[in-house]
Amino acid sequence: MSDKVMIGLIQASNDVDGKEAVEVHKKAAIEKHIKLVREAKEKGAQIICLQEIFYGPYFCSEQNSKWYEAAEEIPNGPTTKLFQELAKELGVVIVLPIYEREGIATYYNTAAVIDADGKYLGKYRKQHIPQVGVGENGHGFWEKFYFKPGNLGYPIFETAFAKIGVYICYDRHFPEGARLLGLKGAEIIFNPSATVAGLSEYLWKLEQPAHAVANGYYVGAINRVGVEGPWKMGEFYGQSYLVDPRGSFVSIGSRDKDEVIIGEMNKKLIREVRDVWQFYRDRRPETYEEMTALLP
Repeated sequence: MSDKVMIGLIQASNDVDGKEAVEVHKKAAIEKHIKLVREAKEKGAQIICLQEIFYGPYFCSEQNSKWYEAAEEIPNGPTTKLFQELAKELGVVIVLPIYEREGIATYYNTAAVIDADGKYLGKYRKQHIPQVGVGENGHGFWEKFYFKPGNLGYPIFETAFAKIGVYICYDRHFPEGARLLGLKGAEIIFNPSATVAGLSEYLWKLEQPAHAVANGYYVGAINRVGVEGPWKMGEFYGQSYLVDPRGSFVSIGSRDKDEVIIGEMNKKLIREVRDVWQFYRDRRPETYEEMTALLP
């Protein structure tokens, strides 16, 4: 396994108005993202991550049960199977964030991980679900209407090119899970997001580089672009990026364009940084017991 791995991050706008039927959204977005995945491969990407619930608008702008129709089983749903075939054809790893239905009517915000041979490796379910996420105009994203908090822990996926972890959107505000992913051996973490200008934009380029430094790994942060109708909750400001274990930006996308962001990950740098900053060696887990208590 080579020390150098090319990473592809895909950011895109949603081209269909939210009033349209779910199947219209999914068809258009899936066609667009297949083209973008192929573009990422052409640019040399070996591991490719798409944005949060990539196959439609970020429908949490409203409380409408029609969007439950967008959910699929993982791995037995059609979208996972389609991208398994694509991963195998192109020889790439794909992190595929979609809306998951478990059983009859239990729903999660999930990302499936597909290896370069098309094998389904497993999934991560978003752990931290905000009560109401605030957009730039003060209105909320109604995530608890759509998603149950994840119950699969913080798994690591050993792919053909690197050991990866996933952390979805609001998860990025919590350092505890980011540390657990590092302790389990992650070399790169992907955070597919849907976040708009306003309350937390200044944190976008602060928190995840901090996770990368604190844990000695790479982070790929993905955000969609544009303003989605009819809600017009705010501007999804793109700027997807790859950051290295020193907190330096390897590559970063535009604010407002559909784009494939390509950056090189170097595992040798991970080892070098961890040799200098021995954060794992110097941990004191025996002093952290209070973290598991309901404080304050």
